[in-house]
Amino acid sequence: MVRVSLRFDLRFPPFAPGSHAERYASCLDQAEWGDSLGLSSVTLCEHHGIDDGFMSAPLTVAAAVAGRTRKIGINIVAALIPLHDPIRFAEQCAAVQLISNNRLLLVAGLGYRAEEFEMAGIERKGRGRRLEEYVQVMLKAWSGEPFEWRGRTIRVTPRPEIPPALFIGGSTETAARRAARLGLGFFPAIDDPALRELYLSECESRGIKPGFVILPKGPGFVHVSNQPDEDWEKIAPYALHEATTYASWQTPGQRSTVHVEAKTAEELRASGSYRVVTPEQCVELARAEGVLTLHPLMGGLPPELGWQGLRLFEREVLPHIR
Repeated sequence: MVRVSLRFDLRFPPFAPGSHAERYASCLDQAEWGDSLGLSSVTLCEHHGIDDGFMSAPLTVAAAVAGRTRKIGINIVAALIPLHDPIRFAEQCAAVQLISNNRLLLVAGLGYRAEEFEMAGIERKGRGRRLEEYVQVMLKAWSGEPFEWRGRTIRVTPRPEIPPALFIGGSTETAARRAARLGLGFFPAIDDPALRELYLSECESRGIKPGFVILPKGPGFVHVSNQPDEDWEKIAPYALHEATTYASWQTPGQRSTVHVEAKTAEELRASGSYRVVTPEQCVELARAEGVLTLHPLMGGLPPELGWQGLRLFEREVLPHIR
């Protein structure tokens, strides 16, 4: 069975019609739709201070998704842990885990945009050390038992019945070693088998049972259409906005499956990262990759256009990839 996920970052550039509130409402409607069809997960993202309103409060959105769904997984990829107070963040995660009946998965990310650290009043230097410290604090917090941290006695209640699934993110050797050192699963932002092998060897050398390694597969945007060329013309401005702004944030050495260096819509389409495909092509793609990412509000895409792709996927793709 192919794993199908819905991804949302809820960007809304100035040229997009409608409103930001409309995108949030559509996100919840589409999450409910995905849940009703038995899709695998809803993936939410985090960034701060972006002109187009990139999602900055993923746990709040996760709680809303949990309230509208019953079974679909709720993933935050990635939560920028060094920007948060770990105790308050652990409390919020515990609440979402209880609301969702244990469906929350977190990928702990470092964060990299200098502007976000400046906005939070936190030094960017040392963020790796803080991530490791905060992750360990969160794990202790979810036990519900008192513990000491920075000279204070901490106790987080109510505790989740099952702690959220927690992975370490990153696309570097340092991230792979960090995941092994912490005894957690590893979620790189790029399909690099060498990172997986490094993580496994590090776990073995430390005598640690490895967690799951989740390597991203397939394009980051798939839209199903009976008129791919016509729909690409409608989608291209939103895709180009997403790709060019995201690329502009990347620091040297930053790697991600959704990072595309394209200056034109033609270059972007040729990259294969943004796919507008017929139902038959979508079935082939899904079977070849084993996973499929639907990003129906990508770059501020009008909800009605996103819904067209989802409905066609439901009718003419999903029955063939179950």
